[in-house]
Amino acid sequence: MRLDIRQLSILRSPRIVAAWSRLRSACEPAISRIHSALNPYWQRAAEWYAKRESREKLLLGLLGGLVSVLLIYNVAYVPARDWRDDLAARIASRRLQVVRLRGMMRNYERLRLELELTQKRTVPGGKDPALFSVLEMTLTNSVGRAKIGSITPSEHQVPGGFEQYTVQVKLNEIALAEIVDTLYSLKSLNVPISVSNLQIHQHARDSHSYDVELTCMALGKTG
Repeated sequence: MRLDIRQLSILRSPRIVAAWSRLRSACEPAISRIHSALNPYWQRAAEWYAKRESREKLLLGLLGGLVSVLLIYNVAYVPARDWRDDLAARIASRRLQVVRLRGMMRNYERLRLELELTQKRTVPGGKDPALFSVLEMTLTNSVGRAKIGSITPSEHQVPGGFEQYTVQVKLNEIALAEIVDTLYSLKSLNVPISVSNLQIHQHARDSHSYDVELTCMALGKTG
């Protein structure tokens, strides 16, 4: 309430009153000219309307109401509706951006976890994982040297400053339990080894034995 009284006191200040008086004085000639120019037309319209019959006056009133409705529709309702539709479109666009942003955040978190897992399973730089020797010893303990058909090592660089160590292994005539034991032994090694390919075929001469081809891989940092 104090704020309203203060505002009223400001409006009644001499400066405001003087400014309003000067503005009214400056606009008064123009207003007078406009009033003088329109007054004859207004008088003619009033006289013409006064001569109309009641039915004509009713029709003119309805026409005036219709024009007023059309004017309000085009001047007020249509702009308000367009503003509402534009606001709804912008809100929908922002919601879509938020959904996309959340999707990007989920992808980032997934990639971050995958990177951490890859780093944990990566041999530190400058260290030779001795993959061939580790696999040969592990497989010998799991299935025996006689069932190891071949062990073929290879290595090559991959993008990102990494070295990929790969060993192709072929095992002959091993039992199903030995396959499970071999995979468990490989998973339990201190060297971060992953099996990238595994193929199991039934042995031609023994239906209870299997020939296994697997590819073991270790990823290391170069340098």
